[in-house]
Amino acid sequence: MTLKLGILDQSIVFPGQTPSEALGNTIRLAQLAEELGFERFWVSEHHDSPQMAGASPEVLISHLLARTEKIRIGSGGVMLQHYSPYKVAENFNVLASLAPGRVELGIGRAPGGLPRSTKGLQKGVSEPESLEEKLTQLEQFLHGPLGESEPLAGLQANPLPEQPADVYLLGTSVSSAKLAAERGYPYAFALFINNDPEAAREAFNVYRADFNYSKGGEPRTLLGLSVIAANTEEEAAELAGQFKNVRVTLVSGKTVNVGSLEQAEEFARQAGETYTAEVRDADITKGTKETVRARLLELQRTFGADELIFTTIIPDFELRVRSFRLLKEAFEEQPV
Repeated sequence: MTLKLGILDQSIVFPGQTPSEALGNTIRLAQLAEELGFERFWVSEHHDSPQMAGASPEVLISHLLARTEKIRIGSGGVMLQHYSPYKVAENFNVLASLAPGRVELGIGRAPGGLPRSTKGLQKGVSEPESLEEKLTQLEQFLHGPLGESEPLAGLQANPLPEQPADVYLLGTSVSSAKLAAERGYPYAFALFINNDPEAAREAFNVYRADFNYSKGGEPRTLLGLSVIAANTEEEAAELAGQFKNVRVTLVSGKTVNVGSLEQAEEFARQAGETYTAEVRDADITKGTKETVRARLLELQRTFGADELIFTTIIPDFELRVRSFRLLKEAFEEQPV
């Protein structure tokens, strides 16, 4: 068995960089991922954040498809709750027509930003619908016109590609796992966001137990990890620094993961609610390529993940490139 590996890039604008430079690095990483033989390259969606340049994954995916030849390019993910399923389907049908068989549509449940950006994205949107309802419409639009029982019967998201984008559901909880299972989607759990191993284990177990085989597919799981590979253990530890994950729980019960206590406070302020925050050390798999390989295989076995997808937070671009090269070397020298 060959373990499939992918990269998720967040187009982070590190100190001293411009957004243009951050996006340029994303392009270079996609080309590197193709050169090294990674299975897929996903880009994220973040809003109202000067530290993130990737606000529009559809636009970025289009450019990356044009700058690569074979690697699968996708979203990790599109925050569907903000948008019209019809428009998302149109965007991805165009992409899938431009690059047949290479486009992946990852759907995220998180807001992708603070409450202010959510209000901005949803301003003027009528007829609010649940994510479940939007997913139903999206599925229909990706493959053909709406059925006769629908209010917009006959509406079609042209062009209809020969190979529609493959849909994935991304999440960090049991609720996202249940939804992915019900829809028969591949499911990606972001352990680099919610680093609670019990939450990940339960989510994967629920996903497999509840999977809807009538959709015609098989359960397929991806584990999202933050990874830093370096020449020495000491260098890897230094590069990992003191990164934290902060889980915010609003008084209303809503939860969200952010990167600092300052972001937690700002999220609650914009939401207009009191909150509690749980601070955890960021779960970063770090070390030499041998150490990292052993730890990644341990995590893959622990959660029964079919595939792994990596992100990294190394500010120095060349060291980020080296990290991905070392990762690929680790698995090529000792195939799984």
